[in-house]
Amino acid sequence: MAVKVEEKAVPKDKVETLKVMAHPVRLMILDELTGGVKCVSDLEEFLDISQSNVSQHLGLLRRHGIIDYYMDGRLRCYFLKDPLVPDLLKLLKTEYDEDLPAPACCPVTKKGRYPGKGRRG
Repeated sequence: MAVKVEEKAVPKDKVETLKVMAHPVRLMILDELTGGVKCVSDLEEFLDISQSNVSQHLGLLRRHGIIDYYMDGRLRCYFLKDPLVPDLLKLLKTEYDEDLPAPACCPVTKKGRYPGKGRRG
């Protein structure tokens, strides 16, 4: 019996988290929040972008449950909420010395050879 692709794939909520995170500014915001609570002005200064731009990114991250905030007087203090985020950020920062090894041949036909470097780019 064939299994549907959705049943084998990563859970939908994690796919959405990856989609939302996949922007350089949002990655920098999330990385900064791994160090602790930050307010909009902290992030605005750190990112060197406008307050409205920072707020748009924060709003998207919040709507998807990745971050949240509390009020301290007039300040909104943002913090990470999704426990997956620090792990993903750590993984993205990992440096690897080499690629995975190429297959010796096709696992189905047991024929063919990997052409090696230079085939694609």
